Amino acid sequence: MELVERYVAAVQRELPEEKRQEIGRELNANIMDQLDALKEQQGQLSEDDVAVVLKQMGRPRVVAYQFVPPRALVAAEDMPLLKHTLYMVLGVLFVLQVIGATTHWMGSSDGNLIRFLLQLTFGFMDEACFAFTAIVLSFAAVNSSGKRVGRCAGKDWSPKQLPKADLGWQHISLTDVFTDLATYLFLLIVIWHPLWMNPENIADRSVMFTTDALLMLQWFSPVIVFSVLLSLWQLQQRIWNRSLLLSSIAVNAAFSVFLVVLAFNGPLLQAGPAELKSLFTVLQLEKGFTYGLLITACFPGYEVVRDLLRLRQFA
Repeated sequence: MELVERYVAAVQRELPEEKRQEIGRELNANIMDQLDALKEQQGQLSEDDVAVVLKQMGRPRVVAYQFVPPRALVAAEDMPLLKHTLYMVLGVLFVLQVIGATTHWMGSSDGNLIRFLLQLTFGFMDEACFAFTAIVLSFAAVNSSGKRVGRCAGKDWSPKQLPKADLGWQHISLTDVFTDLATYLFLLIVIWHPLWMNPENIADRSVMFTTDALLMLQWFSPVIVFSVLLSLWQLQQRIWNRSLLLSSIAVNAAFSVFLVVLAFNGPLLQAGPAELKSLFTVLQLEKGFTYGLLITACFPGYEVVRDLLRLRQFA
């Protein structure tokens, strides 16, 4: 029957060449058995009857996949490693993009915040798309060769190092680590901008930190540097332990106290050499900045309480 031959040929086109003949014969025999059984019930079969039987079997590509399932782009056992690699690479790219965008923003003459956010967003999306494509294609190339990336086991481990089963919060999120790391590096670039900025660009600023506020921020820089090191330590450990919790409590307490002290030691902002082109006056910006510092201080304060409660569970 011509319809059967066309159907079998369509299925064979979706199969590897070395399996086409064998599977084609098996499929053809299966179809003919069904048609013979139907012929015994109805008598002579029309072309429409044959078409109904073939349609019930499914599309040729689906039938071919039943005989030879398609190979996944990335092997299932490599998926955890792929996800970990993506998170690590995208996290590093995000931190580097924050550094680059902040440096460009501080060095520009207008210091437009909207332009900074757009540059940060689209710059990261551009690099993230390229990195995602390159990493997935690399894993796919290894998988197509028949090898497995995940077979390369990591360092030796001991079951005694596993966290307690009842502490679900003990896993450190990569998102939290890289977000904190980018925030700390952003602060360091903003605080120490007079060291690397062109004096002409500073003269183009319409709003600046006061000398006292900038001095307080610079004195607090060692705590921010320690916070960067703590984030790198978390990235290396990936599991909360007593030492990490104590360090996190100390850092967050220092941030919370410093932000409150900074908010109440105004003025924090002053008019720069350039004319202020804004809907708000320097006094209004100062007031908003002060409230922002007090609200921001609540976040590390919350983390201090959270980590103290977690620390009690280690006891």
